[in-house]
Amino acid sequence: MRAPEGRSARFWTVTLATLLTMALTASLGAWQLSRAAQKRALQDGIATQGAQPAWTQRELLDSARPADAVHRSVNLTGHWVAGANVFLDNRPMGGRTGFVLLTPLRLRGSERAVLVQRGWVPRDFQDRNKLPAVPTPTEEVQVQGRLAPPPSQLFELGAGSPGAIRQNVDLPALAGEWRVPLLEGVSVLQTGPLDTGLQRDWPRFVGDAHKHYGYAVQWFAMCAVAAALYLWFQIFLPRSRRRTHGTDPR
Repeated sequence: MRAPEGRSARFWTVTLATLLTMALTASLGAWQLSRAAQKRALQDGIATQGAQPAWTQRELLDSARPADAVHRSVNLTGHWVAGANVFLDNRPMGGRTGFVLLTPLRLRGSERAVLVQRGWVPRDFQDRNKLPAVPTPTEEVQVQGRLAPPPSQLFELGAGSPGAIRQNVDLPALAGEWRVPLLEGVSVLQTGPLDTGLQRDWPRFVGDAHKHYGYAVQWFAMCAVAAALYLWFQIFLPRSRRRTHGTDPR
């Protein structure tokens, strides 16, 4: 029986490249599985919060970290802070471009307020600086909604303008500008009562975990293909050729 021939540099180069490819694709597949698990956990957490009874106003005010209760329903009573409307620009809803109206609600029995995302209104494309005509009642109002993070930040060149139409807002800055103590790290997406002047088709979080499972399958399949190609071209095919030419060492 002859000793196996020494492996060539090409063989070890292909082996190393295959191992690196398998390690990379397997790790990417595992990362996609972890992303899917994170989104499933986030979606389950949102569903759990949404299924709990609505927070009362007192519970909201007494909470040390109201931001921990995002996605939970709330029922609030108070007064809109006069002259504090802000229209967030470039906020689409239903495929249309417009504004999201923000107004702080001073809660009954407290000096504190919470920023309410009251709803969406279309913009006037003939006069882009024209403010939508949305009435703000001066009497006490009741607001139903769900807790949410502060409005998302969009890319903006330079510092934002202080007018009624803005690209982004910052809660501490708004609190100082309005001289109103706003609850930190949280806002309210208003869902009721019905207001014919405002649309409230707020998007719900969709985890898309199945998308990550699909990506994981693709990466693991690539890993398996790399292993199969290596075994075929580096092990089985050369051995078959040696047998055919009568040089199999066995």
